Amino acid sequence: MNTMAILILVASFIALIVLRFPISITLAGSTLLTLMYLDVPWVVVGQRMIQGINSFPLLTIPFFILAGQIMSAGGMAVRLVNFAQLFVGAVRGGLAMVNCVACMFFGNISGSAVADVSSIGSVLIPAMKKKGYSADYAVAVTTSAAIQGVVVPPSHNLVLFSIAAGGVSISSLFLGGIVPGLCLLFTLMAISYFIAVKRNYPKGDPVKWADVPKIVRDGFLSLLTGVIILGGILSGWFTATESGAMACAYAFILTFFVYRDVPLSGMYMILKRTFRTVAMVLFLIAASDAFGWILAYLKIPALVTEMFLGISSNPYIILLLINVLLLILGFPMDMAPMILIMTPILLPVVVALGVDPVHFGIIMILNCGIGLITPPVGTVLFVGCAIGRVSVDQATKASWPFFFAMCGVLLILTYVPEITLWLPHMINGK
Repeated sequence: MNTMAILILVASFIALIVLRFPISITLAGSTLLTLMYLDVPWVVVGQRMIQGINSFPLLTIPFFILAGQIMSAGGMAVRLVNFAQLFVGAVRGGLAMVNCVACMFFGNISGSAVADVSSIGSVLIPAMKKKGYSADYAVAVTTSAAIQGVVVPPSHNLVLFSIAAGGVSISSLFLGGIVPGLCLLFTLMAISYFIAVKRNYPKGDPVKWADVPKIVRDGFLSLLTGVIILGGILSGWFTATESGAMACAYAFILTFFVYRDVPLSGMYMILKRTFRTVAMVLFLIAASDAFGWILAYLKIPALVTEMFLGISSNPYIILLLINVLLLILGFPMDMAPMILIMTPILLPVVVALGVDPVHFGIIMILNCGIGLITPPVGTVLFVGCAIGRVSVDQATKASWPFFFAMCGVLLILTYVPEITLWLPHMINGK
């Protein structure tokens, strides 16, 4: 064990983070400094970075991002809000529950919590404030509900976990996220309802019967994007990458030729935003692959496994410790780098204890998702605060009931693996 090399890797990583370097630069820089100490040729970093993005399944992410950007550019959020209102809009605090359901629907299209809160939040946060809901509560509901987008398919983050885990089945991860996503939805709806009753928030406006056929049609056409993605993968007609390409084609036709929400000239800005996002994600993946290689070279995953097993061989205790660790790391770290850095370190630990990688993937994704609504690096929280025009402190205080509810769901999913695994096992015939 090269203790000095490990110390250099960890110290340089922390120093670059403290100096506020971008996480991708931090990963590449700390790897490079460690290789310099080990007298390994620098070209290894470039080779590992290229190898990290030289992957056909990785094309899934750009396609999903593009499909989400196309759908977000149109009036998809409004249509999904109207569709959700058919189910829960007329009860006490109905607009908050509509928010939860609409975020689930939109997450099934965009696969991104940030896109979720940006699109649904821009519609529902002002609407909730207008109906008498407090601004901080409206932001708390929206940001918490947006976390569903990281769990339900086609989550980009599940694809990232698959890559970081060395090829865990994307289709199994997608299937594994469905029931946990529904558990999260019903839990958030219940919390929303109890708070609405306690604060005497108003009932939602009933939907006019004359509007129902159009609302159902628009909602169905919008949700068909998610059906194409998941259905194509499960039926065997498409790979995950091909289903993403089909979703892009469908989203393009629906947005530009059926709904006609955006002129064709708007495609330039959609592509520009997509390329910018994809470039950041791919550079992060490339840097993470180099960092993961140096971790393996220094046998750090084996050391971490030995450390955890030295504490206990009980999988329940180890999973609890890992949950606490990930929740703490979620405060200062963003989701994507956390998945790419921690998966190669923690996955060998849980696999040694007999935990299914798909089960652990959902645990990790939900853990990291909860970190998106916790300062100081709560990306989703910051977007919601900007839309609702409330301070981070106000929104954080209002989010505590939802935070603890999501932690409760996390514990249930951790200790009842059948909730995650029964659907993948049933579909895959295990």
